[in-house]
Amino acid sequence: MTKAELIEEVSRVVEMTRKDSEVIVEAIFDSVVRALRGGDKIEIRGFGSFRTRQRQPRVGRNPKTGARVEVPAKRIPYFKPSKELKDLVNNDSTAAANGAMPPEGAST
Repeated sequence: MTKAELIEEVSRVVEMTRKDSEVIVEAIFDSVVRALRGGDKIEIRGFGSFRTRQRQPRVGRNPKTGARVEVPAKRIPYFKPSKELKDLVNNDSTAAANGAMPPEGAST
């Protein structure tokens, strides 16, 4: 799903104009980015959490020339899905949403 498709879906579900839905989606994304830049953790119950992880400096190689390249330390965004989201993705979404167990014989 692209950002444009997400905006269309929000617009359709909440019966708003596409422009209003775009403002909402952009505001959510901007809030997530601001929080991660500030070093905060974002936790959305039933969906997952966003945080940053620190990568150590390392020596890489330019694939074209083979020359050594110093790669500095940096923070990278990281998303960890919640157990509930994992269950919804891997099982029947209606059963997981209702808290029901998957049918017998179904793989988990």
